[in-house]
Amino acid sequence: MLAVASRVFLAADTEPSMRAIAREAGVGIATLYRHFPTREALVDAVYQDQVTRLTTGARDLLDELPPAAALRRWMDQFGDWIATKNGMLDTLLAMIDAGEVAHAQTRAELLTAITTICDAGRVAGDLRSDVTAEDLAAALIGIFTVYPRPGHDAGAGRLLDLLMDGLRPAAQPSRPEPAGRGAD
Repeated sequence: MLAVASRVFLAADTEPSMRAIAREAGVGIATLYRHFPTREALVDAVYQDQVTRLTTGARDLLDELPPAAALRRWMDQFGDWIATKNGMLDTLLAMIDAGEVAHAQTRAELLTAITTICDAGRVAGDLRSDVTAEDLAAALIGIFTVYPRPGHDAGAGRLLDLLMDGLRPAAQPSRPEPAGRGAD
């Protein structure tokens, strides 16, 4: 049900009803409420599941891919997370205001995930050493504000690719042979 709720929130322009989520999951409304007694309980579960997927996903991607490729794939997952929040925004904002969602903790966890990938990229020589997790998070939020998903994947993808180009270290110019070291 959690995966279905995530997909419904991702596709929604406005907050979908609990009934619509239950219908999409192929369960009755009572079954949905048995697992998630309130809309807030469902939103919290989806939100926490996605944060966990992003944070553990960073390490999982590094196990599968070189750091730069892992970061680019993680950026797409971050975009899906942002888009999913749009379908539950009113409830989520109310929960944050009420102190029911630890927004600062989530931010710290996401910055740690970004740092994990960036550190691996620096060690591999794939990513610049002067970019911070905060820089990258701000850039991603900007991109997904300009190109919210779904429906704008191509525009967001172009900007993410441009961002990746800027995150790669500049090529070092080749050094000429010092004078006097020619063939004797």
